[in-house]
Amino acid sequence: MALDGANYHPSYTPFGQNSRRKRSRVVSLDFTCWPAFRGANMRKKKVQEKKDTTDDPVKNFEKWKKKYNKTKTRIKKNKPVSRKKSQWEVEKDSVQKLVQRYSEIVPKDVARFSDFPLSRKTLCGLLEAQYRHPTEIQRQTIGFALQGKDVLGAAKTGSGKTLAFLIPILECLYREQWTSMDGLAALIISPTRELAYQTFEVLRKVGKNHEFSAGLVIGGKDLKDESEKIHHTNIIICTPGRLLQHMDETAAFHALDLHMLVLDEADRILDMGFAATLNAIVENLPQTRQTLLFSATQTKSVKDLARLSLKNPEYVWVHEQAKFSTPATLEQNYVVCELHQKVNMLFSFLRSHLHKKIIVFFACCKEVQYLYRVFCRLRPGISLLALHGKQHQLKRVEVYNDFLRKTSAVLFATDIAARGLDFPAVNWVLQFDCPEDANTYIHRVGRTARYKEGGEALLVLLPSEEKGMIAQLQEKKVPINQIQVNPEKLISVQEKLEAFLAQEMDQKERAQRCFVSYLRSVFLMKNKDVFDVFQLKLPQYAKSLGLAVSPRVRFLMKAQPQQQIAVAQDDTAAPGHESDDELQSFRAQIKAQQPKSDESQSEGEEEEEEEADDEDEDEAEEKIAATQLCVFNEDSEDEQKDSDLLTVKRKDVFNVLEEVQEEKSTAGEVKKKIHKESKFKDAKKVQKKNFKVNTKKVFSADGEVVQLWPPLQRVVVTDDEEDAGTSGINVEAAKERLRKEDQAFDKLEYRRKVKQKHREKRLKERAARKEERKSKEEKKAKADDDNDEEMVAYLSGADEEFDPSTLPDPDKVRRSESDEDSGASGSAGGKRSFSSSSSSSEEEGSDEEAQVDRKKFKKEHTVTPLDTGLSLAEDEELVLHLLGSHS
Repeated sequence: MALDGANYHPSYTPFGQNSRRKRSRVVSLDFTCWPAFRGANMRKKKVQEKKDTTDDPVKNFEKWKKKYNKTKTRIKKNKPVSRKKSQWEVEKDSVQKLVQRYSEIVPKDVARFSDFPLSRKTLCGLLEAQYRHPTEIQRQTIGFALQGKDVLGAAKTGSGKTLAFLIPILECLYREQWTSMDGLAALIISPTRELAYQTFEVLRKVGKNHEFSAGLVIGGKDLKDESEKIHHTNIIICTPGRLLQHMDETAAFHALDLHMLVLDEADRILDMGFAATLNAIVENLPQTRQTLLFSATQTKSVKDLARLSLKNPEYVWVHEQAKFSTPATLEQNYVVCELHQKVNMLFSFLRSHLHKKIIVFFACCKEVQYLYRVFCRLRPGISLLALHGKQHQLKRVEVYNDFLRKTSAVLFATDIAARGLDFPAVNWVLQFDCPEDANTYIHRVGRTARYKEGGEALLVLLPSEEKGMIAQLQEKKVPINQIQVNPEKLISVQEKLEAFLAQEMDQKERAQRCFVSYLRSVFLMKNKDVFDVFQLKLPQYAKSLGLAVSPRVRFLMKAQPQQQIAVAQDDTAAPGHESDDELQSFRAQIKAQQPKSDESQSEGEEEEEEEADDEDEDEAEEKIAATQLCVFNEDSEDEQKDSDLLTVKRKDVFNVLEEVQEEKSTAGEVKKKIHKESKFKDAKKVQKKNFKVNTKKVFSADGEVVQLWPPLQRVVVTDDEEDAGTSGINVEAAKERLRKEDQAFDKLEYRRKVKQKHREKRLKERAARKEERKSKEEKKAKADDDNDEEMVAYLSGADEEFDPSTLPDPDKVRRSESDEDSGASGSAGGKRSFSSSSSSSEEEGSDEEAQVDRKKFKKEHTVTPLDTGLSLAEDEELVLHLLGSHS
């Protein structure tokens, strides 16, 4: 504080060391030095307040708060302004950091999923689904897929191929910040509905933290509901058929922005069964996409890969150098069993493994349907389930979930359950029917021994299938051993099956369809070295199914001529040089194509045999065409081409065919001149062609046939008598035969006419009796009316004198009663005689007149009681009075 020199007092000194000594002088100060004094007092107050505030915590906090706020405002003023990032910007930064780490992935160094550059949402989903350590196929393929490369992955069954393509899909959509409004981004195609459903469930577990939309598009669901939601779906898991249907019918659905295409079980989808469908799907997909192919038996075909437009794909064969192509924990065996013993062996196997979880594979749906129903009736002691392609989709999902939950059960299934399905803790895989090839075998046995777990597999082979199938399995590096079945432990169920089929007609029809369907599946197999339907013992197989007689299999009947032709071609196509003698014999064989007929054979029989041969050839051609249609595919086209190459093209080198044609033409002209067609031959032709004419049958009241149109004559003479003649027709024998036929026919016709006449007569008599009955009823009604009038008149004249002549004569009444009895007996006898034999019309007319007279007499002499209106005593008095007056 600055003070002026005029106002400064010499006695004033500032506070210092001598402040106590000089404090007494302050009182003597002037008013002019008050400011200095005031400042000193203020300092004292502050010190005192500081001492007081140290004791009060509330004041201390308020002071600290004020000081903190001042400091905060000062820092804000000095600090530069920074904007907070939004969530999408933060995610974008994290995505960029992840993308920078993609090139640094080293598969050998990856021990956990967290070692991959994955988003936090994906890692959380994997941990919640209990996926921590990646498998070998996941370790080697996820890095390539994250970098956007096309991948062909192959690994053993149960090695975790599903996550190998689901994780890159989730990361791709997260990297692109995809939303439901952007449409389809990833497409996963599976060969079966069950595999698509399983993949969808895994995606729900792993990707539940993401905000993408996913849909399951398979057959058996509501198409309209799918079409309303499919254009907002980011990830679609589907089967080929339903996807192509949406591409054709749903207007709002398109795949122009597709980023990733995944083919699960790629070798099956690229197979001939889905070839046309897959080609149509690929045409609607953009060329700039990433393609992933996964399977246990991967394809390396350049043709298949070119169809998918793969660009420098990465081949990942995890177990290519492995000793075996199946899991090491899988024990594999096979049994050679006759076809008619397979059902007994299956039932015995189930009875001896009641606490196991078993899958039994069959060749066709009809076989699964029949054996499942029959085994349910047999009650083996373990729960049975059936899964096949003929079931409704809801039923298939229900069976799939039931088998997942059960610890011990038996699943009868076709090959729809052979690929990709992950059933936990399956102990046995039993292949009741031989698989199509080694790849199908590998996929079937892959339902057990999943990811380091153990399992057992049993293959049932026929003796004709053993050699070819075992050779294929050894080529595919499949270790399999042969075991024997103890015949003493086999349980025969054939008698029970026969009893079931005898009781239920539906079961019998299912058994027949099972029989035919199994033979068709064997017949349509491509590898004829393994599958030969003509070596099967069909009657024994039919009996093993419970059938008394083996059903007729038409396609086998059609295929037999084709097989015979093929065998003949193989026999005649042997290589080698022919000598002159052989050429001459060959020339003679060509000339003598038609064997000479015996001299005893008639000319009519020769023509019949020629016609039959022509018909057989036509039928054989039709059967061959039908079989070609049944087995029509690209392979069958190649086979047809090969057969065309192998057919013998007859080149007329030795001028043999010209001579044969001339001989045929001359022989044909001679035959035409000699033989003329007769009505007998025409009738034979019609009979052989089995023409059916319209028929008319009339039945009597008793249900008997009384008329048949046209009237057919029964042949009296046997066929041996027809062939007795040497040539032509034996006229005398034909006349005798026609005479006998006419006699038999005339007898039948005469009987028919007599019966018809009697029937018409009975109908006329019945109509006459009805008319008489009506007339009698009318007469009776009129007579009743007259009697009522007479009674009224008699009661009105009661006071007049009574005439006793009006009373009936008792003798006449008795006579009439006796006549009535005799008439009744006579009429009964007349009826019996009428029913036993047909009498003349006059006698019947007289009998009827006598009966009418008796009835009239009975009506005239019947006593009708009189109602006088008096009491009983008065009536007695009146009667006595009248009798007395009369006497």
